Amino acid sequence: MLTRALPKLHKPKSSFSLPPRTFSSCTHCPSPPQLAAEEDTNAVAKLVLQSDPKTLSKALAKPTFQWSSHLVDRVLKLLWNHGPKALQFFNALFRHLTYVHSPSSFDHAIDIVARMHDYQAAWALVVCMCSLHIGPTPKTLAMLAERYASAGKAHRAVNVFLSMHHHGCRQVFKEMVERGIMPTLVTYNIILKGYFMTRQLNEAWEFFLEMKRRKCEINVVTYTTMIYGFGVAGEVKKSKRIFYEMVGEGVVPNVATYNALVHVLCKKDNVENAVLVFEEMVVKRFVPNSVSYNAVIRGFCHAGEMERALRFMARMEKEGCQPNVQMYNVVIWYLCDAGDIEKGLELFEKMGDGSCLPNLDTYNVLISAIFVRKKYEDLMVAGKLLLEMINRGFLPRKFTFNRVLNGLVLTGNQDFAREILSMQSRCGRLPRQLKL
Repeated sequence: MLTRALPKLHKPKSSFSLPPRTFSSCTHCPSPPQLAAEEDTNAVAKLVLQSDPKTLSKALAKPTFQWSSHLVDRVLKLLWNHGPKALQFFNALFRHLTYVHSPSSFDHAIDIVARMHDYQAAWALVVCMCSLHIGPTPKTLAMLAERYASAGKAHRAVNVFLSMHHHGCRQVFKEMVERGIMPTLVTYNIILKGYFMTRQLNEAWEFFLEMKRRKCEINVVTYTTMIYGFGVAGEVKKSKRIFYEMVGEGVVPNVATYNALVHVLCKKDNVENAVLVFEEMVVKRFVPNSVSYNAVIRGFCHAGEMERALRFMARMEKEGCQPNVQMYNVVIWYLCDAGDIEKGLELFEKMGDGSCLPNLDTYNVLISAIFVRKKYEDLMVAGKLLLEMINRGFLPRKFTFNRVLNGLVLTGNQDFAREILSMQSRCGRLPRQLKL
């Protein structure tokens, strides 16, 4: 397997033969030093792959190779798809008597471990660079930010970007301006959002004022970011003030702006104020979308106004905006939490008409609520929900499955329990621990 992964290099037999494949993109034959370097790289990589991690440091300490940052970088590149081995190799060289890692080698190692999602190890290497006074460089932090972003951790990528000055790196934004590259409004808005994502409210406000001083053409996206950012941080009055300032400046709010303000008022203020803003949006001929309705319905649920939440759901459907399964689950959960399981089941039956099918969470919410109420007649309902759940291909949690079957057995419904157990067995689901 190793010989396939690391092919042997053969010297050309004559001047007319095809050149051997190398890491270079040149079409002429590589020079002897290049061939020697590639042979050393292959030999080290093979040694790393074949050696026991416990004895690797001793194997690398032998005077077989002339260690340099160039050789280490090439080996790390070759071990790119062998992340753990690459890290073992890098760490083993820390014990070498004469060799010291270069910033470029650190960058390769950090990129490899971050690609493996081992961010703790990546930051440990960054700390090591700091202790050796060789970094991190802007390139190091840019690689980390890129790995966070590619892993779907955008907030962490922004944190890395905003912390560059703490590591002695100049801010990218400042560097753009100094180099004569004029940032666009999109650039400003992205950085502004980054401040809010990292809870740096004062910095966000100063940055917004700086945009005004630079006479940037502030648009609806900028204002919406400010309204939502300050609102979810609890600065509701400031959020409202920015909204009215926006209107005064002649920037017309859109549906996203109204949605941001409605969400903020529902979460941090009062659902009644959120409804006023929602109705204002309708009066001004903006068409509310599912996000608008969902925010208000959640607000009613949090306030315990379940009847108004249900009426708003009906209004939502009448306007041609269909609630999604998450919205149904939220309302069902609050109905059950308020002790109104019957209305929760009615809403569940409504989902069964095909417009929005229930998911695993829907069944779990209802079954859990039934056991909280502890009524004898509810256990048959829980059994039917479990049976329907299995028929639709959902895998019930072992706890839920055992809970329902135990309840049916204890209340004398052994036949129904056997039916569910038989269905579970045919579907190849979890094995039962209880003998009926």
